[in-house]
Amino acid sequence: MLGNKAATTIGPESWRNSTLKGIKLSQTIVQKSDKSCDVGRSLDPLPHLRDTVAQLSNDEIHRYTREVRVIVAKLRESLLDTNEEIKALNRGKEALEKALEHTRKDIALNKDSQEIRVSRPSREREHDGADDLLNAERAHLLNCKKALEAQLRSVQQQLQVLDAARRRLFNVLNERSRVMDLLNHALSAANAGSQSAPIGVGRSRTSMDGRLSRLQDMSGQPDPLGPYTPEADQALVDAEEARARSAYLRRELKDAIDRTEKLQKAAHKSVNDGITQKVAETITLKQHLGVGLGENRHGIHRAQRWYDATDKARGYTMGPVAYSDIATRERLDRPMVKVFQRHPGTQLPEAQEIIRSGDGLLQSLSATSRNIGLLKLSQLRLRNDIKGKGLASSVDSSIIRLRRRKSDHRWTLGEAF
Repeated sequence: MLGNKAATTIGPESWRNSTLKGIKLSQTIVQKSDKSCDVGRSLDPLPHLRDTVAQLSNDEIHRYTREVRVIVAKLRESLLDTNEEIKALNRGKEALEKALEHTRKDIALNKDSQEIRVSRPSREREHDGADDLLNAERAHLLNCKKALEAQLRSVQQQLQVLDAARRRLFNVLNERSRVMDLLNHALSAANAGSQSAPIGVGRSRTSMDGRLSRLQDMSGQPDPLGPYTPEADQALVDAEEARARSAYLRRELKDAIDRTEKLQKAAHKSVNDGITQKVAETITLKQHLGVGLGENRHGIHRAQRWYDATDKARGYTMGPVAYSDIATRERLDRPMVKVFQRHPGTQLPEAQEIIRSGDGLLQSLSATSRNIGLLKLSQLRLRNDIKGKGLASSVDSSIIRLRRRKSDHRWTLGEAF
């Protein structure tokens, strides 16, 4: 029928085909336009795109800054802990320097004690147990001094390490805080208040624990472009290691100071007891010397009396000095002797006995005189010994008083030791 119809068309077919072609093209364009509209409805940005994008950017910024604030809280806590550790180590350093100063003062006191003992009399300078105790004390003090000086060098080096860790934490903290200008600083204010109010420490640390737990959940690995950078991680690790080393060093310092103080007190007491015992022994010997000096004096007096009696007996035996003073009964040529000697072989030993008796008395006088001289020399030695013992006990007593007076170390060393 259509064919019939087409056969009955009057217009040319090219004209008809051109029109149909235009209609089909229009329909295709309409369909494509409808599809484009459908796609646009699902994919094209909404009219409030600018506001939406700005809101998303703000959310991302807020999330990032909150995470950075947690990192900053951790850095700030580590910085505060490092500061406290530096303060504690500085206090330990001061205690160590005080102990070292006491050791140096004890060494100077030991040296003064040895120099004072040199001023004893020459016969009292013989090496004794007190000298051994002083030498042992000096050796112990020198060893303690070397140990404390080594500890002091370690403390100074550790303080430098802590200071470097603190500077690194401070720099990282400033770098991380650059994006927190638009956020509140309640956490830092709480930390600042916790330094002056002990009650605030618990509250700030409790709130900080929650933030730090969030940090552990969200930052497993450092990210160079994230909130938790490798620099922040390394700064925290270095600070923690430095604090751990400092805490261990502080325990070593306390033990070393305690050992040194015990050793110093024991050595000081040993030397004082030794010198005190030496003073007691010296005083005891001095008392015995006093008794011996009295006996020596009595011996001199007895010997002198015997010398005087012997000298007088010798005078009686020798008779008068002048011949004219000799009585008739004392003469060797008295009448009775002359009559007796008229017979031969009647020699009398009277003259020989008188001479022998005089010689014996003279020898007794010489022996007694020598004994008196020896007794006087012995008396002089005893007196010198007593004087030396007195000076020695006085010197040792002055050393004991000096050591007791300076045992509290409340005196200046005077010059560099």
